[in-house]
Amino acid sequence: MISFLGRLLIPARQRVGIHWTILIGLAAAFIGIGIASGLDVADTKGVDWVEWLIQIALAALGVAVVSKVRLRH
Repeated sequence: MISFLGRLLIPARQRVGIHWTILIGLAAAFIGIGIASGLDVADTKGVDWVEWLIQIALAALGVAVVSKVRLRH
């Protein structure tokens, strides 16, 4: 879900398949948890909005990078 939301943030068409999208989302989720924990915003009362925003931003960055790399090949 995180990677699909990340894809929505990128204005251009992405040439990234579903498998890459899922892998990028998983990586963004785990890295985002680590960053949120380091910033001490991982466990809050209610919904962890800051953690989600970090994860979605990382997913958008990951999709953009993979899309650029795949365009070159």
